[in-house]
Amino acid sequence: MRLALANLSRYPAPARIGVFLLILALVWLPIALPIGWLIKDSNTTSIVTIPILYGEFLLLVRVWGRWVHHQPNLLWRYGLEFSRRLGLELLSGLAIGSISLFTLFATQGALGWVVWQPLPSELGRVALEGLIVALGFGFAEELLFRGWLLDELQRDYPPGVALWADATVFALVHGLKLQFPALLLLGVTLIWAKRSRFQWEHTLRRERLGLPMGLHAGLIWGYYIVNVGQLVQYAHRVPEWVTGIDRNPLAGMMGLLFMSLLAIGLWQFARTQRMSGPRFVEK
Repeated sequence: MRLALANLSRYPAPARIGVFLLILALVWLPIALPIGWLIKDSNTTSIVTIPILYGEFLLLVRVWGRWVHHQPNLLWRYGLEFSRRLGLELLSGLAIGSISLFTLFATQGALGWVVWQPLPSELGRVALEGLIVALGFGFAEELLFRGWLLDELQRDYPPGVALWADATVFALVHGLKLQFPALLLLGVTLIWAKRSRFQWEHTLRRERLGLPMGLHAGLIWGYYIVNVGQLVQYAHRVPEWVTGIDRNPLAGMMGLLFMSLLAIGLWQFARTQRMSGPRFVEK
């Protein structure tokens, strides 16, 4: 087994990615299927099985690093570190994401397309629940897509190819739906957010995950507060494809426009940081 995994480092990225996912599925499904059979409620099943999946993912990454790439600390290479710097970047991303989401709805409110509702008494509880959910999704999805997957792609392909491949997979995993273009832009934006926060460790350019984790979480958190808290009602003055089909802002032209502006902003920020940042930082 160990020898077989060691040989994987010479295989192309799609093969490595496929083997990794196959191993993860073989370890997870024997646990997830009985739980799904015993628990009939799908939401409860997801709450139980998804944390198990990500726990196994973290364990597999450690094995993958030692046996396949001979790099025992892959999480560090992915950009995950427990430091004050990463915490501040996460908070910055959280603020940018949530403010961007509220700006989108504020703009629609100013145009008369949505009507703001009185603040509910349970808004604090909704905000706290949303923050926990958002941070969980932001951590898990960024570690998976902008951590493991992007790293595997960047080992074989130029940065531009890896960027678009990663963003496309991210959007496809969420389904071929009307919000696909916005999700594709979101994937690209999150990679630029990661590439804007980097340091040189000898010859390795290591990018950090704090900003994309926070940005991802901030967008989810803002939408959770607006949607679950029922803060707006749509005035139906414009078609749904403008404001968002089924109340999903990513499935509308306004959401796509705001995501484009966010993507351009992060691209310009990453470009500026790359041009002005230090070349090397000694350990």
